[in-house]
Amino acid sequence: MKNHYYKTTIQWTGNKGTGTSGYRDYDRSHIVSIENKTDIQGSSDPSFRGDKTKHNPEEMFLSSLSSCHMLWYLHFCSEAGIIVTDYKDEAKGIMAETANGSGHFTEVTLYPTVTVTEESMIEKAEQLHHKANEYCFIANSVNFPVQHIPIVLVK
Repeated sequence: MKNHYYKTTIQWTGNKGTGTSGYRDYDRSHIVSIENKTDIQGSSDPSFRGDKTKHNPEEMFLSSLSSCHMLWYLHFCSEAGIIVTDYKDEAKGIMAETANGSGHFTEVTLYPTVTVTEESMIEKAEQLHHKANEYCFIANSVNFPVQHIPIVLVK
């Protein structure tokens, strides 16, 4: 087995001067930094006192699943001779909050709309979503199935 290593730095920026002296006394703002990449402004979900103008962990988690699927899918299409000219996914996820305030995702569904160059490519283009789902590193790391409902168009 080959291991790959990743590193990220999270810096909390929400101290209003009194730290976490009270639940309402601090912002959930933070910066996600990865070497040689643009910083991401983060916060918690607005439901948890977060800033709605910043990315939250739940959205980034959903984005990770969606982008991982897309990258594997494009890879398999290129190998199969399927020419994709456009790809857009409107992924949706449900997170259940439990009585004690914790929670977990219960489902994620990807809704990719893919454009290919020829009608003869549609059937194989639809099938390759299953293979991409089997290979996606992120989908293989979660404890619930990641569904996908693709649409394939020709242009």
